[in-house]
Amino acid sequence: MRVLINRQIDDIIRYMTINIDDLKDILSRVEKPARYTGGEYGQIKSPENAPFYFCMAFPDLYEVGMSNLGIKIVAESFLRRGYAADYCFAPQTDFGDAIKRADIPLYSLALKKPLKEFDMIGFSVQFELCYTNILYTLDLAGIPLRRADRAGGKYPLIAIGGPCAVNPEPLADFVDLVFIGDGESADADVAALYLECGGATDEFFRRAAAIEGVYVPALMDVKYDKDGHICGFEGDFTPRRAIIGDLDGAVFPAAQPVPNCESVFDRSIIEVMRGCYRGCRFCQAGFIYRPVRQRSVRTLTEQACSLIASTGYDEVSLNSLSTGDYPRLRELIRSLKDSLPEGVTLALPSLRVDSFDSDFAQDARKISLTFAPEAGSQRLRDVINKDITEDEILNAAESAFDIGYSAVKLYFMLGLPTETDDDLRAIRRIVDLIKSAYGRKKRAKALRVSVSVSTFIPKPFTPFQWEAQCGESQVEAKQKLLRDSLYIKGVTLSWSDYFTSRLEGVLARGDRRLGYAIERAYALGCRFDGWTKQLNKEAWTQAFADCGIDPDIYTRERGEEEILPWDFIDMGINKNFFLRERRRAYEATVTGSCKKGCAGCGLQGVCPAAKGDR
Repeated sequence: MRVLINRQIDDIIRYMTINIDDLKDILSRVEKPARYTGGEYGQIKSPENAPFYFCMAFPDLYEVGMSNLGIKIVAESFLRRGYAADYCFAPQTDFGDAIKRADIPLYSLALKKPLKEFDMIGFSVQFELCYTNILYTLDLAGIPLRRADRAGGKYPLIAIGGPCAVNPEPLADFVDLVFIGDGESADADVAALYLECGGATDEFFRRAAAIEGVYVPALMDVKYDKDGHICGFEGDFTPRRAIIGDLDGAVFPAAQPVPNCESVFDRSIIEVMRGCYRGCRFCQAGFIYRPVRQRSVRTLTEQACSLIASTGYDEVSLNSLSTGDYPRLRELIRSLKDSLPEGVTLALPSLRVDSFDSDFAQDARKISLTFAPEAGSQRLRDVINKDITEDEILNAAESAFDIGYSAVKLYFMLGLPTETDDDLRAIRRIVDLIKSAYGRKKRAKALRVSVSVSTFIPKPFTPFQWEAQCGESQVEAKQKLLRDSLYIKGVTLSWSDYFTSRLEGVLARGDRRLGYAIERAYALGCRFDGWTKQLNKEAWTQAFADCGIDPDIYTRERGEEEILPWDFIDMGINKNFFLRERRRAYEATVTGSCKKGCAGCGLQGVCPAAKGDR
């Protein structure tokens, strides 16, 4: 009888929902209440009485998360297995504080189900400065933050995925599972295993750790020497990144919800290809998404038409790390123009300077063109393997000006390895050349040039993962040099905040010990750290001090023989390749694009380009 009663209680909890009517008073007092009501046009629909309930959580605001294609792909992978799936986003603090005072747990959008009652919550972690928001979301849901504190209780599995998952160690003590690589190939498999094993049993975790693309932090121990450096890892499993070879056959949601309020990217999005040929030595995404895999023109056209029909958007964004490198781009644009309803425009947000073609930009809103030379001098561009020339930058700018563009945004970095003051002064030369190119013809509008300079952050699984990050005095001196150099009419200069960049660098290359600082920072009120106005620098400084952690140990240069916190993860790329690329950087030697020839990174066996398909 007791077992029967317990099952009935479990069923009642499983189907518990939040009544939005009970939130009317709170919703009337917060900014953008549409973030929290659900009921989006085309909202996700889960099967009734599903055997498994998954919540796709995005640790940032609704309008940011609803622009993310990845979370929709992951949710679709669960729905196709017959499981329930829903979304949740980190609420702005006005709403979060209000529901906590009212003792109302954080809930999912469509099902209105408390997060605590799902079988799994999966966080898409796109940015290190979202880490405290993961704790914020768990806290609002009434879920203990640390894995050890959840042991033996009836709580959902807590998982993370996304680009930050390639170094999951700062979050290792908070999560049960980490999805590394193409998560849509592994996440629903884990759900099936969970059901087979009867829940989060020891057998479940050991079998889950054997699935490609899955890491179970509880099964890995990290060993430190007397100096506090990592001296080894102990575990029975080597997490190996999951790679989907055939994107045409991969999961993709034919219909997607339309946000209740304007999102950051308010349009339909299709993924043209995954990965990048270029190999820029600072770019983590370019390495962790290798190799390049493409969708066919037919598949992309079908996906775009389906999304436009189901959402009513009038714009389709062709997304990838470098859309201009898609070899059938002209054919794709023709196919989309012939197939999409009249009036639907195309956005190509990731055209590189040397792949810019005025034909591709004819339908775009001619407001501002964005180029990312990253470095001012050719020498420094060679160091970072940014294989573009000054002439290519100018030719692309002139082509854009001739079709009506009158504003240019230029993105650069400061603090790159081997950088000198002359490299920074060379940014002024590029600006002057662009202004001269615009002035060679009579134009209707004055040219506006925006120069944005971010601080270089060395990231895991790049040739620069061993580099030191510039200190505050160095960064301030470099920023002053640029301010003096670029004090020109019609040119605006912006730069990244030093503390924000440093914090990102610390978290990016951190180990498990940082979990204490993250937890302490959250306890001191830190959340939405990626939003400049909400970043609490004093609280983070205190958190590091309270935990006895010196952030400088994470921003220093690492020895090439040193064991790095993420070294136990097999991303498919040979570490010797990264070391070879680092040395070529110091020689200012360009390796070039994978399209020009295979550099032997270690992924040749699964890389279409290495097999001649470029």
